[in-house]
Amino acid sequence: METSAHKQQQQQPAAAKIRNLPWVEKYRPQALNDLISHQDILSTIQKFISEDRLPHLLLYGPPGTGKTSTILACAKQLYKDKEFGSMVLELNASDDRGIDIVRGPILSFASTRTIFKKGFKLVILDEADAMTQDAQNALRRVIEKFTENTRFCLICNYLSKIIPALQSRCTRFRFGPLTPELMVPRLEHVVEEEKVDISEDGMKALVTLSSGDMRRALNILQSTSMAFGKVTEETVYTCTGHPLKSDIANILDWMLNQDFTTAYRNIMELKTLKGLALHDILTEIHLFVHRVDFPSSVRIHLLTKMADIE
Repeated sequence: METSAHKQQQQQPAAAKIRNLPWVEKYRPQALNDLISHQDILSTIQKFISEDRLPHLLLYGPPGTGKTSTILACAKQLYKDKEFGSMVLELNASDDRGIDIVRGPILSFASTRTIFKKGFKLVILDEADAMTQDAQNALRRVIEKFTENTRFCLICNYLSKIIPALQSRCTRFRFGPLTPELMVPRLEHVVEEEKVDISEDGMKALVTLSSGDMRRALNILQSTSMAFGKVTEETVYTCTGHPLKSDIANILDWMLNQDFTTAYRNIMELKTLKGLALHDILTEIHLFVHRVDFPSSVRIHLLTKMADIE
C-alpha cells in the first residue's frame, strides 16, 4: 500500500512539471515525424540517418522555424535515452564558446572514441552565428580532424555570420518562415489540448503577428489566454502592444481627411492613450499605403518620407 502511495507521489510532481512548462517546451516536437514543416529537408535528413551517412549539418533561417527541434529529434532517434548524455554535446550562445572552449571541451569530446557503441557522436552548436571569428577558425580544424567519429551540427539565424570555410564543410539547409496553412493546424491542436477559448479573428491575428515564427505564435497564444481568458483579435493585439487595425485605419483617415492640427492632436491622443510605439505605427501604415489606391508618384513620395522618419 505504502509503495503505491509513494509511486503516486512521485508521479504527481512529474505531471505537475509537464503542466507548468511553457507551451513552447510542452509541445516541442519529440520525433522527426512530429515536425510540421520543411518536409523535403526532413525526408533528406531521415534518409541520411537510415543509411547511416549523416554529414556535418548547417541549419539556418529565422527564429521559431524548427531548426533546434529538428536536430534534437534526430539525436533522440539516433541515440537511446541512457547513451544520450555521453554521445551528444549541445552548446548554445549562453554557454561560453570562445576559442578555449573549442580547443578544450569540444576537442576532447570529439577526439574520444566510443568503445562499446559503433557509430558517431554528435556536437550541436546552437546559435553558431554568435561564435567569434577565431573560435570558428579553430573549429574548422577540429571538424576536419575528427570526422571519423564525430558529426557537427551548426544552427544559426544569419548564414553570413558563419565563415565560408565552415560553410563548405557542412551540408546546408535553409528553414524558411512557416506558412499559415502549416501553423494553424498545430495551433488548433494546442488550443484543443489546453482548452483555450479562441475566436476565428483571434487565430488570424496570431498568425499575422507571428509572421512565420511558431515559437512567437505559441508565446502570444499562452500569454493572451492567461491574461484575458478569451483570445480574440483585440486581446491578441492588446497583449502584444501592437496597434489595432481599426486604430491604423483611423490614423490614416485623419491624416487624409482632417486638417493638420486636428489630425496631429487625435494621433497624439491615441498614441498616448494606447501606448503605441512609433515604429509599430509606421510599419502598419506602410502596409496600408500599399493597399490604398494612390497615384504612383504620391505613393513613392509617402514611402520616402516614412523611410526618413524611421
